[in-house]
Amino acid sequence: MNSDNYWSELFTATQVTLSLAATSTLLLICVCPFIAWWIARSQSRTRPFFEAIMSLPLVLPPTVIGFYLLISISPGGFIGQPWSALTGNNLAFSFSGLVIGSFIYSLPFVLQPLVISFRNVDEGLLEAAASLGAPPATRFLSLILPMQKRALIAAASLGFAHTLGEFGIVLMIGGNLEGETRVLSIVLFDQVESLRYQDAHSTALFMLALALVMLTLVYRLQGRIKHA
Repeated sequence: MNSDNYWSELFTATQVTLSLAATSTLLLICVCPFIAWWIARSQSRTRPFFEAIMSLPLVLPPTVIGFYLLISISPGGFIGQPWSALTGNNLAFSFSGLVIGSFIYSLPFVLQPLVISFRNVDEGLLEAAASLGAPPATRFLSLILPMQKRALIAAASLGFAHTLGEFGIVLMIGGNLEGETRVLSIVLFDQVESLRYQDAHSTALFMLALALVMLTLVYRLQGRIKHA
């Protein structure tokens, strides 16, 4: 592949990868704090089972999750069928389908840091807020979340970084469509498979640099919040 085609391929795949990571991370950081708070504070007997379900992506191979997701989001699946009826589009092998897959696969990486942080919340603060008449929702939104900036940043960064390197689940439910589902990890796989090792070295180094820059910025931001 000539240089112009390589850089065009890399640029397009980077756009898709960053869009996927940003979209899935935004959704996760909007949903996970509420789930994490329930897990951290609940005394329900169903909590361990629910927590285990949320953690399945940590132990299941991506291809297993991808297989069942592909069935679910296919035109005849319980998710794909109503989606097709409402939008006229298919979820399988689409960017929207990738977002669903990334949301599920990165869920525990965002959820677990929040659960750990919420379990360490000072009970005295909650009792003081309750004594002042603040309802549970107000205590959570106005007191707990602002105090958990570092945990939220750490959770979001883990989810974002994890999405950057996804491969198995992306390949299963997204395929390899240029400009829509062809992410950097798929580009690297194709380059190695076609024995384009020089291009593969360049892509791998680019992904390494991207991850390193992102994590460096996150740690600097965490340091500023700590000393603010």
